[in-house]
Amino acid sequence: MSVKALRHGYTTGACAAAAAKGAARMLREQRFLEEIEICLPLGERAMFPLHGQEFDERYAACFVVKDAGDDPDVTNGAEIHATVRREPLKRPGAKTMVFVSGGQGVGKVTKPGLAVPVGEPAINPVPLRMITGGVREEFPVCLPQILTVTISIPNGVELAKKTLNERLGIVGGLSILGTTGIVRPISAKAWTDTIDVAIDVALACGSRTVVLSTGRTSELVAQKAVGTGDWGLGTGKNIKEEAFVMMGDHVGHALRACVRKGVEHVILAGQFAKLLKIACGHEQTHVNSSELDLRTLAEWLELRTLQARSFGQNSSGPQFGSELKTAVAEANTARQVLEASGNDPALVELVCGRVRLFAEMIAPGVDVKVLLAGYNAEVLYFG
Repeated sequence: MSVKALRHGYTTGACAAAAAKGAARMLREQRFLEEIEICLPLGERAMFPLHGQEFDERYAACFVVKDAGDDPDVTNGAEIHATVRREPLKRPGAKTMVFVSGGQGVGKVTKPGLAVPVGEPAINPVPLRMITGGVREEFPVCLPQILTVTISIPNGVELAKKTLNERLGIVGGLSILGTTGIVRPISAKAWTDTIDVAIDVALACGSRTVVLSTGRTSELVAQKAVGTGDWGLGTGKNIKEEAFVMMGDHVGHALRACVRKGVEHVILAGQFAKLLKIACGHEQTHVNSSELDLRTLAEWLELRTLQARSFGQNSSGPQFGSELKTAVAEANTARQVLEASGNDPALVELVCGRVRLFAEMIAPGVDVKVLLAGYNAEVLYFG
C-alpha cells in the first residue's frame, strides 16, 4: 500500500511577507491583485492568494490565510493581515524608508533571551527582512517617502493561549516566525527550536536551573514540587517560571542544548513510561519500544537479584521479589508495571537512577536530578 506524501505549508513569516508585498504592489499600481509571488529565504518561489484587498492613494491592505500543510499547527487557517501606508518625506535627498510594526494579535516581547529585543513586536529577524525587502522591491529607493507596514492577526490573542508564548515572554498575541518560510509536516524542528529559545529565556532571566518535562502533567507536578523551593539556585529564591521547559520527546536534544548553553542544574521530570524509555537510553522518547523496554527492565531486576545474592542479601524481600518480576513479565505497558508494583520504591529508585546515569552521560558536567510524577499527580521520586 502506497503512503501518501505529507503536504508542506508556509510559516507565519512567509504569509506576512506575502501580504505586505501584495499590499505594497496594490498601493503602487493602484489596482486589485488576486495573488502575489515571493522569494523564500532559501531561494524557492511561492505564490500566495490574497484576500480582503482594499486600497486608495495612500493606503493598501490585504491578508493571506495561513496554510500549514499537513502539519498540526495551531495557526493553520489564521488570517495574516498587512497594511501599507505611504507618507511623503519633504526633505532634500530623502529616500524611501520602510518601518514594520505589530498590530492586533501580534505579541510583544517582554523578556530577554529572544531574537527580538524587549519592547519590540514579536516579528523575528528573518520574517522582518522578508517583509521589509518585499516592500522595498515594489518602490524605487530614490523616492522621498515613508512606508509603514503593520502586520496583524485578528484572532492572534486567542491562538496564543494554545502556545508557550506567554512563558517565553511574548504577550498579547502570536509571533511572526520562520527561518525558511516553509513548514515541514510533523517536523521536530519547530519543537526543538522552541526548546532552544525557552532555555535561552530561562538563562536570560537569571535562572541557573532548568526543569525539563516530558509533558504538561509532569510539568505541573514539578511546578508544585520544586516551584516553591530553592533547589539548585544558590540564591535563596524560588525557581522561576521561565525555568520550566517542555521538552516533550526530545530529551537528547534538550540535554545537549543545556550543556551547549551553560545550564548548571537540570531537573528531568516525567511519568514512569517516559522515564523508563530515557533509562533505556532513548534520546527520542516517541520511539515505539515498549516491549523491548520491559525486557530491559526485567534484565535489570534479574541483575539486581544476582548482585544481592552474591553479597549474601535476602533476595526474597520486596526489593528483589518474584512478584515484581512477574508483574514485568506479564505487563503490556510500563504504567502497568508501576501500578502492579504498588509504586514499589526499589523499582522507582532503579529506573530513576538509570535515568540520571543516562542524563549525566549526555550532559557531562551538569548537575542532574530526576523527578518521577505519579499517575495521580503526586511526586514518587525526587533526587
